[in-house]
Amino acid sequence: MIADAPFRDRIKSLKRVKASSLIPNPANWRRHPAGQMDALRAVLSEIGFVGAELAIETPEGLMLIDGHARQELSGDQKIPVLVTDLTAEEADTILATFDPLGAMADVDATALASLLDSVTAESEGLQALLEQINREHVPIPVLVAPPSEFAEVDENIDTAYKCPTCSFEWSGAPK
Repeated sequence: MIADAPFRDRIKSLKRVKASSLIPNPANWRRHPAGQMDALRAVLSEIGFVGAELAIETPEGLMLIDGHARQELSGDQKIPVLVTDLTAEEADTILATFDPLGAMADVDATALASLLDSVTAESEGLQALLEQINREHVPIPVLVAPPSEFAEVDENIDTAYKCPTCSFEWSGAPK
């Protein structure tokens, strides 16, 4: 769908500030478990920052809208921050919808599998993340015919087992 009018650009500036100086948003509803923090640390360690935190200016300083986990991992390191001209109410709307909107995207498993095949990781942490993404989003291929290593069976034989992947049925030990 094409918009009838251009969208407003709400970014005022890009600043590099100490992560520790950013104010966590008290309304942040996302919690970051250890596994996610480990995976994020692996990506940041191997690749680095390629995006920016999202913040609004308040009398107390820059308050985060998005990027709480990256900020938490970065300590006193200077990190990129997109400063917006959003009101507090608009910032709350973005805080509530930013991640869920991204999560609404469908997965093209073929494209993802191809992408994952082209990605290499030096660290164990990043390799573990890539393997997890593969497990969660790339289905195991379904065979249209049973593998050749399965012996042919008579149609009248009772089957006791069924492969959950290819639906091939077989019996136990010969009678």
